[in-house]
Amino acid sequence: MGEAVETEFISAIDLRITGMTCAACAARIEKVLNRSGGVDAAVNLATETAHVAFDPRRANVDSIVGLIEGAGYGATPALDAADALAQREAAEAPTGLAEFWLAAALTLPLLLPMLGMAFNRHDWMLPASWQFVLATPVQFWSGRRFYRGAWSSLKGGGANMDVLVALGTSVAYLFSVWSWLGGGGHLYFEASASIVTLVLLGKLLEARARERTAEALTQLMHLQPATVQREKEGVVSEVPVAQMRPGDLFLVRAGDAVPIDGLVLEGESSVDEAMLTGESLPVAKQAGAKVFAGTLNQSGSLRCVATAVGGQTLLAGIIRLVAAAQGSKAPVQRLVDRVAAVFVPVVLVMALLTWALTWFLQADLALAVVNAVAVLVIACPCALGLATPTALMVGVGRGAQAGILIKNAAALEHAQRVDVLVVDKTGTLTLGEPRVTAIYPRGGISTDGLLELAAGLEQGTVHPLARAILKEAQARGLAPAVVTHAQTRSGLGVSGQLDEALLRLGSPQFLHAEGLAFDAAEFAAWQQAGQTVVGVARDDQLLGWLTLADTLRPGVERVVAALQRQGTRVVMLTGDHAATAAAIAGRAGITEFQAGLMPQAKAEAVRAWQAQGQRVGMVGDGINDAPALAQADVSFAMGAGSGSALEAADVTLLRNDLAGVLAAIDLSRATVRKIWQNLFFAFIYNVLGIPVAALGWLSPAFAGGAMAMSSVSVVGSALLLKRWRPPQV
Repeated sequence: MGEAVETEFISAIDLRITGMTCAACAARIEKVLNRSGGVDAAVNLATETAHVAFDPRRANVDSIVGLIEGAGYGATPALDAADALAQREAAEAPTGLAEFWLAAALTLPLLLPMLGMAFNRHDWMLPASWQFVLATPVQFWSGRRFYRGAWSSLKGGGANMDVLVALGTSVAYLFSVWSWLGGGGHLYFEASASIVTLVLLGKLLEARARERTAEALTQLMHLQPATVQREKEGVVSEVPVAQMRPGDLFLVRAGDAVPIDGLVLEGESSVDEAMLTGESLPVAKQAGAKVFAGTLNQSGSLRCVATAVGGQTLLAGIIRLVAAAQGSKAPVQRLVDRVAAVFVPVVLVMALLTWALTWFLQADLALAVVNAVAVLVIACPCALGLATPTALMVGVGRGAQAGILIKNAAALEHAQRVDVLVVDKTGTLTLGEPRVTAIYPRGGISTDGLLELAAGLEQGTVHPLARAILKEAQARGLAPAVVTHAQTRSGLGVSGQLDEALLRLGSPQFLHAEGLAFDAAEFAAWQQAGQTVVGVARDDQLLGWLTLADTLRPGVERVVAALQRQGTRVVMLTGDHAATAAAIAGRAGITEFQAGLMPQAKAEAVRAWQAQGQRVGMVGDGINDAPALAQADVSFAMGAGSGSALEAADVTLLRNDLAGVLAAIDLSRATVRKIWQNLFFAFIYNVLGIPVAALGWLSPAFAGGAMAMSSVSVVGSALLLKRWRPPQV
């Protein structure tokens, strides 16, 4: 990592990088940027992007681009990580096809005599002059990209894959020219030409495979329609989405995709939201329901008002999140980067030693050259650089398709290590839609009067219990009391003024701490039945109790059991009373819980487990429990289609289902397993390939083919993650 950037002055830019060919290129760009003052950069080879945080007092976009160009690469600023990938997609063309086909056409005649020798047909050998004519265009036209890349890399003070390929093929080609003109010795024109051809083929196949790793993000980017049916002054016309503003009216016909986020004013329909949440069943929509850009309206027409457009829609937020996650680096990648930074120089030294030792021991210059060329060609660190980011791209994309939004690569790597999973009660284990079940007034106040006071105190509060009280008052046709100076005490209760009286509403613990006297036996039975008890007081007089109950989410007990079977300790932390917590925990199959906790106490509980060496995951609603979510090693937010929830945690579950946590952990395990599998094969390829080439057991042409196929095989292995499916419970 680069120098720490002062957060109060931080700026950030995403860049599309061109000219990178291997992990050494990404490591070189990072080194150049991070050693400059006030810059912290992360470069991703697989996505060909860079995310750069910088102090604008010490650096700017032009200077950052200049540093990258000075290192021999191209850089184009983008709006964000998604825009950088969009630029790359727009620029994608079948580059290298002409070079490859020419190289293949000219290399084939050079290889046919080698095939003839296998059948003792030495008369198939081409004259040296013909070999020279065939190999020269391959070396200097088809292979010119390697010379350009090598020159740019060396000019910037580094060495990359292009240096290895250009040097290896040039040595084979020039040695062949020297042998031909000198009138004796073996010719290796077919070796230099076949290396260029096979590496070009490998790059084409790798590019196609890498495109597939980003398919999930590409599909998301293509979901939003370009136009919308806008209604203005009673007239409906088709206009570009970019012209819409919040508050504008628009229509969505049956069969059309929803173009922007909005609120349904008129009409009824069912909308397929699978592309956003992974939920296969259509969602019913009527007046008051939210609709989201990119979803598909199935049956009826809807008249809506725009609530978010352009980059503010839920879809745009998801795209930004997925793009940023795919471009981020997992902790394991740091080790790979350090290896890649020194790998090419080490290989150059090994090739030189191979040449010197072979010549010294065998007294055969041709053999020494061939062995050195094989070492240079087979040792390219391409597979090493692609092993981690390609698996992460597929894993993050597959998660997005299943309604699991992962904020960064570290979260995806860490989720599979969770020892203790902490769950909130309201909105996590339960639906988060409590209802008032009973009202118990005392001291002469009526039921409606007590509810009016409670509703007045809860006006403007976003807690689920507050919504339930306000909803009950509205259902009874009651107007909330006009309460002034209302103050919410997080996790405790609410206080305010009514005329000259002090009103308070909250849990029995809160009211007891405020000095009110009552008998806990009054509400013990309600709490033991799993109901939440809220009291209302005026000055020093308790006016009565309200009981509320929430519904357990369907299938929660099966998810908890599945987590426990795989060795995860599930603990419920709640601010509710112990009796209520015990009832809910028992129904969910949770044997360990802590009740009566304030938000900060939940964070302290998480910190205590971490102090014992436990890795802690926290599941909340993305709004409450912020301290505990921030403290946890991995935090999961129940999204419920909320744009704000996207930024609340490491992992956002769009389906608002606890099963998403189980799926996220399973996806993490599958992705990390694939990363280590790829790294193992990439390392083994080099560890075994270099000695075999140095001993002369590998021809340069075969080495070129093996090097090209190693990258393709790593990307292909990562693509197998597309077969991952969420576990069924």
